[in-house]
Amino acid sequence: MAEVKTPDEIAILKRAAKAAKKVFVRTLPFIRAGNSEREIAEMMEGFAMEIPGVSGLAYPAIIASGPNGAMPHAEITDRKIRTGDFVTVDFGVMLEGYASDITRTFMVGEPDECQRKIYRSVLRSQKAGIASAKAGMLCSELDGVCRGLIESDGYGEYFIHTTGHGVGKEVHEDPRIGKNSEGRLEAGMVVTIEPGIYIEGMGGVRIEDTVIITESGCEVITKGISKAPDSLKRYQTFLNQKAN
Repeated sequence: MAEVKTPDEIAILKRAAKAAKKVFVRTLPFIRAGNSEREIAEMMEGFAMEIPGVSGLAYPAIIASGPNGAMPHAEITDRKIRTGDFVTVDFGVMLEGYASDITRTFMVGEPDECQRKIYRSVLRSQKAGIASAKAGMLCSELDGVCRGLIESDGYGEYFIHTTGHGVGKEVHEDPRIGKNSEGRLEAGMVVTIEPGIYIEGMGGVRIEDTVIITESGCEVITKGISKAPDSLKRYQTFLNQKAN
């Protein structure tokens, strides 16, 4: 019963997602060489607690820079970000008893060709998942859409977790969206779509949005943080243009 959200629950989940997006936007200028993972995580928590209705974080923030990004559930370290790093930021807040969940991977400096290929593969996979998700679809089928594209790009062995999960009063709820999942998506479910590539010694890329499943598709509630640019500088330009 908890997998399908009521209209009131969906309204709160949208507000929780909006709060997390606000924190992301405030944090972007500080994701730069010389700042440590821990400094950024503490900053994000501080920004979150300034938002009315936020009671805390939905889970410990993940700030995974450089080779630390090869671990999907990396713990915060004192490592300082360096030019040439991917930085994966996975963050959510609790608002009115409900969680939010969003991940973006940023590039500090200009990416090399390998980094471009990896990022584009994950982005293509994630966009395809969002475009295909709808009520009646098998959870395993949605995982297959995302996983299949990454496999076709030659990175299948580096996609080492499931494609997504439900979000509600807990940040990780049913349904689970994996290759062995038996469930089926229903209208009113709120789930994440978060494919990734993780390469030991280099780092990783994960792009995650939270969506509401509808009869004909899905509604993304974590829009507002660009996924297209290749470098952090372009993310900041995008945000400045949007603000103006």
